[in-house]
Amino acid sequence: MTSNLRCVVVAVDGSEESMNALRWALDNLELRPPADSASPSSFVVLHVQSPPSIVAGVHPGAIPFGGPSDLEVPAFTAAIEAHQKRITQAILDHAMGICSDKNMNIKTEVVIGDPKEKICEVVEKLNVDLLVMGSRAFGPIKRMFLGSVSNYCTNHVQCPVIIVKGKGA
Repeated sequence: MTSNLRCVVVAVDGSEESMNALRWALDNLELRPPADSASPSSFVVLHVQSPPSIVAGVHPGAIPFGGPSDLEVPAFTAAIEAHQKRITQAILDHAMGICSDKNMNIKTEVVIGDPKEKICEVVEKLNVDLLVMGSRAFGPIKRMFLGSVSNYCTNHVQCPVIIVKGKGA
């Protein structure tokens, strides 16, 4: 697929489906900036990290045996943040390993928040030409409760979106 693609964002979350979407984008898309553009074209590998409060279940709970129940424990929050940074780095390392044999301008971006909203925000901020995402193919019940990030983004971004389905989906 060729066009004047200046900026393509590939959203990765560590799942095999998102890494397959990255492979597909690298193998099938050719970036070419418009002739009147001075800026180079680039692939942006985007990862959205959940805020620590979501990972901890909003509040880690009361301190047992009568401790204060409305205080945030800084060490607990710091441990969660450090763990999330390690996970994020592992995801980006995996993604960059996939990109390593390609001779392309590849950037990474990490944002913190709700994946649906943050992907849409980054796409708008970077004035992206194409968004590529994997599909986990949740069943109807899971999708009803968890929602579909790819479905949300398809309906809220202003650029074309390619959803790369897995082989079994």
